Order: sequence, then structure tokens, then C-alpha cells
Amino acid sequence: MEGIRIDKWLWAARFFKTRSLAAEAVERGRVRANSERCKPARALKVGDLLDIDNGSTEWQVRVLALSDKRGPAPVARQLYEETPEGLQRQQAQIERRQ
Repeated sequence: MEGIRIDKWLWAARFFKTRSLAAEAVERGRVRANSERCKPARALKVGDLLDIDNGSTEWQVRVLALSDKRGPAPVARQLYEETPEGLQRQQAQIERRQ
């Protein structure tokens, strides 16, 4: 697989419950690929860096594998790795909520 639509990948990686929610988030600028705003049809490639905000949590992840099939969570987790910067941001968000 050479490239896949970013909205399909976000859904398959379980960042959004539906593909339409993923597409809407991309359209609204809540998902950035390699620090750039994009459209839902943008082709995603292995190695791309994504900033994802689904409304409740923000992630920064690097794409490790491509899939357009939604599987169980452990399989979906193998599609990406969280960056150290993203993990620090998540920890800061948790601390602010408390």
C-alpha cells in the first residue's frame, strides 16, 4: 500500500469513532499532517507526523503502517507510535484537568 486517505487511516487507527467524524476533524483543521493543514483525501504515507485533536485528547504520532480496515484496538495501536513531545503534552493536559 503506497498511500491511504488520511480520514480512513484515522478511523482505522481508532482516533475517531466514524470516518465522517475523522473527515470533519480534518476539514476543521484539528488534524495536521507534517505540521500542515490538509484535506480528508490527502494521501498519508509511512513516516508522516500527525497532530490530532479529537476534542478530548491531543496526540502527536508518527505513522508506522497503513490500513483502511478498522480492527481491534491492539492491532490499531500498531499503526502508529506516539512521539515524546506528544506524550509530554498529554501529561500536561491531564495535570491541568485535575
